[in-house]
Amino acid sequence: MNQLDALKQFTTVVADTGDFKQLDAFKPQDATTNPSLILKAVQKADYAPLVKDTVSQFRGRAMDEIVDRLLVRFGCEILSIIPGRVSTEVDARLSFDTAATVARGERLIELYQAQGIHSDRILIKVASTWEGIKAAEQLERKGIRTNLTLLFAFCQAVACGEAKVQLISPFVGRIYDWYKKNAGAAWVEADNAELNDPGVKSVAQIYAYYKKFGIATEVMGASFRNVGQITALAGCDLLTISPDLLAQMAASEAPVTQHLNADAAKTADIEHVSYDEASFRLALNNDAMATEKLAEGIRAFCVDAVKLEQLLLAA
Repeated sequence: MNQLDALKQFTTVVADTGDFKQLDAFKPQDATTNPSLILKAVQKADYAPLVKDTVSQFRGRAMDEIVDRLLVRFGCEILSIIPGRVSTEVDARLSFDTAATVARGERLIELYQAQGIHSDRILIKVASTWEGIKAAEQLERKGIRTNLTLLFAFCQAVACGEAKVQLISPFVGRIYDWYKKNAGAAWVEADNAELNDPGVKSVAQIYAYYKKFGIATEVMGASFRNVGQITALAGCDLLTISPDLLAQMAASEAPVTQHLNADAAKTADIEHVSYDEASFRLALNNDAMATEKLAEGIRAFCVDAVKLEQLLLAA
């Protein structure tokens, strides 16, 4: 049994890509996309006809609508290959606007439904700002499932659980990146690998908290830099993995051991906490890593959203 199949015994494997032509090789249950992944995909020659067809069909409409229709087109193609759900992200420029995020999430669902896709197969992806979490809470009440992304801090995870969102995507690799950069020459890779990786430890803490207190929100580790980070989280509800790392795992027969276990987590010595807006903002502010990586992530997605729009204007 290869590593990928071994992991699937403990965890639902999700493909982190907009390049749907790669999906069939790895047989993932679900797939996730984001502005950067879609931008990367549409620049490939294989997808030029899809882009041109979408732009020509809706030329003259508002650019934000054309972008959403392109995202849904990719999502529909992905759903024709995988059995589960696809995550489609709301424009990152709305990360601090609750009402606009709700409206955009509703429109994405309407566009999917117009293509015959049931809303159960869609996760609307929203940044884990306070405004984003409040938007997700409203969407969930409307029966629209959400995936809270750009999640770096424990307080973000707690607030998402309290909002009863469907799923969260804590970012392992970007947490690792920050701690490694911050440590500089003092960083010892062997001391911060696998179970000791700061990103892995963050997801394990969130997973244990959710299971301990019966929080139904699914935990999906994301943003991996190496296979060791992935296997250290075997047992997590879901893990979303890039095609490159999926290929590495499919080519390896190294053993995979389950590290996260819901029953074991229920006996963990963990204190229950709760956040209102003021305490959430303070907790996030006090976490330098999370504050910096959240802001950096939103900025990067905003830049790629503009690049995607420029590409569509030229199509």
